[in-house]
Amino acid sequence: MSGSWMATPPARGARGARLLVVPLLLVAAAAFATPANAVVHHSHGKFTGGPWKPAHATFYGGRDGSGTTAGACGYKDTRAEGYGVQTVAVSAVLFGDGAACGGCYELCCVDSPGCKKAPPPLVVTATNLCPPNYQQPGDNGGWCNPPREHFDLSMPAFLQIAEEKAGIVPVSYRRVACVKQGGVRYTITGNRYFNMVTVTNVGGAGDLAAVSVKGSKRVKWTELKRNWGQVWQTGEDLTGESLTFRLMTSDHRKATSWHVLPTNWQFGVTYQATKNF
Repeated sequence: MSGSWMATPPARGARGARLLVVPLLLVAAAAFATPANAVVHHSHGKFTGGPWKPAHATFYGGRDGSGTTAGACGYKDTRAEGYGVQTVAVSAVLFGDGAACGGCYELCCVDSPGCKKAPPPLVVTATNLCPPNYQQPGDNGGWCNPPREHFDLSMPAFLQIAEEKAGIVPVSYRRVACVKQGGVRYTITGNRYFNMVTVTNVGGAGDLAAVSVKGSKRVKWTELKRNWGQVWQTGEDLTGESLTFRLMTSDHRKATSWHVLPTNWQFGVTYQATKNF
């Protein structure tokens, strides 16, 4: 659609992403003191919301959010991981090969009879990709085709701002800070020769641009590579060591989770840091 109209809050969905559901994870907290001589990366200020922009929104999944709790960001169960079903699959232009995963958006339905009257603000987390459908034109079914900025909301989220029968509605959106309870969470899967680290419950910008890990013994600071979404990988043997993670969000703010995994950490267990962004 044309971007000539000016979107202003407030006011506020077509279908589109495919997911897999994986078992729930156990959350365990690890409390370790920060070393006295450690270099701590402080967050300077807070993440601030971006400008309002025009886009469109659709919905996918069931009325209870079924079919939306996993997906292209690597989250296994958004309910268990604290995101609930206040989630969205974003188009490829916004997804950025997974860089957008974990980021938060505020959406308002605008200029459509399908918008609900005076709904509360809707804030959702990007947890999935809405893939292009090149068999359909971008203005008629291929809603997530480049270069469109598009939001395929979970059905419960869509119904907060628009009527189901509307199917697709124009929206105004902006990036906002992710407000999280508790610290950042880390889960390692794989094996001692190939580790996949899933990072969840990230506050502030919510998305991640870089992840590094350091062990308490032989493992020096090691930069992880993005495997997909919020899943990061390394071939370094991390077993038998207390692990510290350093994160950088897309706005270049940094946070360090000191010794968040104890020496006897286990694959598949989620460990929570004491702090967040």
